[in-house]
Amino acid sequence: MADALTVPGSFPAEAEEKKLQRQMIGFNFFKALPEWRRLPAAERALYKSQFAEVIKRWNKPGEMLNLSYSTVGLRGDVDMVLWRICYSVDDLNQMMSELMATSLGGYLTQPYSYLSMTKRSQYLIGHEHEGQADSRGFLRPGSQKYIFIYPFWNTRAWYLLPMEERQRLMDEHIRVGHLYPRVKLNTTYSFGIDDQEFVVAFESNFPEDFLDLVQQLRETEASAYTLKDSPIFTCIRMTPEEMLNKLG
Repeated sequence: MADALTVPGSFPAEAEEKKLQRQMIGFNFFKALPEWRRLPAAERALYKSQFAEVIKRWNKPGEMLNLSYSTVGLRGDVDMVLWRICYSVDDLNQMMSELMATSLGGYLTQPYSYLSMTKRSQYLIGHEHEGQADSRGFLRPGSQKYIFIYPFWNTRAWYLLPMEERQRLMDEHIRVGHLYPRVKLNTTYSFGIDDQEFVVAFESNFPEDFLDLVQQLRETEASAYTLKDSPIFTCIRMTPEEMLNKLG
């Protein structure tokens, strides 16, 4: 289940938690049109530089963090990903408007785009891995080379189970997750603000650990309540310039 491996939850919010401003999350996936690669090299270099400048200008300490990833050769329907973390949907909107107004923006489509927010897990996790997200739902990502992103839906039957039963099922899910300390999970919530219920982003330097983790999680009892958990994106962390150079 998407909410299983998040940091400690299930306790009533304390006064200081209520003051913690939730983060807004944007996962934006781009695909370059075939016409892009037919442009002269000098023109492409200029357009990439303009696009990278917008990304860097919107990296504002304490306001917005932009992480860039390449998916070239890893999926056929997307070429690159921006993981944007801030505190306002207006900032997400304005930044994307500026990106798409660049010359490169005219050669890009967005096959997928997911909007979500941080929120403390309602399940009692027990303990967390070193470096994992803050127990109140604050993301501190970007320290791993690879990220694995996918939207997630539970079945409606899951929400009709008593809380005690859901916690019992989560306990097994959580136990499996803690067998893979080199995989860090960032769970964000989309109820009512986008089509999916969650967006999960697993960070790791070891793709083999993530593969084994997912396979083992499919064998848990809780997985019977998964409605959908695809598409899944394998992404490589890069600077904006490196990510854009992978476009050709």
